[in-house]
Amino acid sequence: MSGAAKLAIYNFGLFVAPYDSPEVEGFRLREPSNFLAAETAQGFIGRSGYDGEPGPESWVQQVFPRFIEGSGFDTAPSSLSLWADLESLMAFSYSGVHADALKHARRWQVERRWPALVLWWTKGRPDWADAVRRFEQLHDQGPGPTAFHFKDPYGPDGERISIDRARELAALNAERHRDFLAHVLSVKV
Repeated sequence: MSGAAKLAIYNFGLFVAPYDSPEVEGFRLREPSNFLAAETAQGFIGRSGYDGEPGPESWVQQVFPRFIEGSGFDTAPSSLSLWADLESLMAFSYSGVHADALKHARRWQVERRWPALVLWWTKGRPDWADAVRRFEQLHDQGPGPTAFHFKDPYGPDGERISIDRARELAALNAERHRDFLAHVLSVKV
């Protein structure tokens, strides 16, 4: 992959109980719809899969940030994907199907002592190790051009930017995701 820079996002959390437990069932029931909504969202480019699971190929071996240490878990909920721009990712993240998951996330995940996510611009396909390095960098050093979040965004040129909140991308996604949203609103929290 080359050409114009794409926006990469990595997020990480820890469940309150094992993935197959009743405490995390609401997350598990929503996960397929969240992936489908992302893959059909305006501005979505691609996402890494997970080794040994059906779906897209994994972008190199998945690793986790140091915050997993002492949790009792070997794996944790995390994702790595590419988007066309900040506005597309924000429209997906904070409306519709994914917004419903965020609304209930406190039930399924422990309180974070780390950032929810890290963003950065790339001309290539990111890998898990680079994502984790940037995630820990954001935690340790705060936002900057190579590791930032929505509240303090940077452009591909490394300069601070503002997110164009006037773009109507959430409405485009809402039409595409009507059935996904109906499904997640009907499942157990």
